Amino acid sequence: MTNNFNLVFYDTETTGIQKDFSQILQCGSVLTNSSLDTLDEQNIGCAPLPWVIPQPMAMITNKKIDLFNSNISHYQMMKDLQLQWKEWSAQNPSIFITYNGHAFDEELVRRQFFWNLLEPYTTNTNGNGRLDLMLMIHNIAAYFSDEISMPLFEGGPGISYKLEHLAIEHGIDAGDAHDAIADCNLMIEMCRIIKERLPEVFESFVNISTKPGIKSLLYSEEFLALGEIHRRHTFKYPVVLCGADASRPNEIVFYDLSYDPEDILDLDFTEINKLIQSKGRDGPLKKYKINKTIPVCSSKYLKNPDVFDIEFSELQRRADLVRSDKDFQQKVSQAMEDRMMSFPESEHIEGTIYSGGFPSYKDKDLMQEFHMSKDLNHLVKISRNFEDERLRIFAERIICTEYSTNIPDDINNRYQELIDERNGTDGLWGSIDKSLLQIEKLLVERDDAESQKILSATKIKIESMKVGL
Repeated sequence: MTNNFNLVFYDTETTGIQKDFSQILQCGSVLTNSSLDTLDEQNIGCAPLPWVIPQPMAMITNKKIDLFNSNISHYQMMKDLQLQWKEWSAQNPSIFITYNGHAFDEELVRRQFFWNLLEPYTTNTNGNGRLDLMLMIHNIAAYFSDEISMPLFEGGPGISYKLEHLAIEHGIDAGDAHDAIADCNLMIEMCRIIKERLPEVFESFVNISTKPGIKSLLYSEEFLALGEIHRRHTFKYPVVLCGADASRPNEIVFYDLSYDPEDILDLDFTEINKLIQSKGRDGPLKKYKINKTIPVCSSKYLKNPDVFDIEFSELQRRADLVRSDKDFQQKVSQAMEDRMMSFPESEHIEGTIYSGGFPSYKDKDLMQEFHMSKDLNHLVKISRNFEDERLRIFAERIICTEYSTNIPDDINNRYQELIDERNGTDGLWGSIDKSLLQIEKLLVERDDAESQKILSATKIKIESMKVGL
């Protein structure tokens, strides 16, 4: 990748941790150039949706109780967010950088674009890439802790890779941690340190944020260094690509060069298939997805020749041996393709982003038309013409949150049923009664003024959701 790209650092503050039912309350985004100079930023927030129960511990963490009274709707916020990101990426592709985003922030953003009839995959289409800085830190902790020191967890021996702990370790002010914009700036400061001390490693990780970039690394001549943190300890694996799933092209397999290939390459297909099917961290075959950050870099960047307890020349010989054995690679790839993949579909439409298919061309046109209209009757007409039932339901929810009168009875009734279900029953989305009990418990346990203020405001908000049930 050339230097003709921008970086977009973003972070969310949410009502909870349940990806299908929590709501983004605030999203902070900071645009920088490739030199990490800030060019622009966006800091937007919105009120909770009427059927989303704010979780007390989430509110204590993010402190966003002022948004309970915001006059900005979730729909407006998500539209503004996507518009800004597309503007920033219009001239040059952008690399979207999060901290633990592949597991959380990115998933929430995708889902909530989807719920609001917006293109879900903004961060990895049209030449854009995405990088999870936390996974980059995994690699750095394993191989470059002399250059980038890692904080200890409660004095050690385990390490902490929390963003705020890393910031403190490196003298970065983390006083506003858990504010979205503040966390973006913590990420930028950490990236400046990495870029200054490990410029080639930083550039490599930016490069592998896109599929062409990761493929270029996977097919490079040198063996690769995979680094992970598990249960606060680092694990180091010398690896080489040895197979991929032709039917699911994002799924790849590494061969762990700690295992002598001469003991593995001649295994028959049944034995290789058992290795592919096995779960856990041990074993010579390791499965990864190239559409997410893989904490891997070229071995040519490693400065400690003893890091693997096996000489680099021997590891390179093994890598060349695996790379040249096309029969072994074919068996690994076939075993990957033969897997029975199970993706249970959610019974709630919020969780169907990956299981319900893509919108038809007609529905895509209707989605665009929906966003351009301010006329209630026209919006209702559009909602009734969606081919995908999920999009019709999402459109109805948007209509009912954006307009308060003259909504057709059938749409309004379905909307009230949603609110009655989410606010009146106990489910995956949470429970009003359980949240109120938790608040009472926390009010006793946390006697500092800030927590008391946040919990009291959250209690008032949740109690107001019981009205009319």
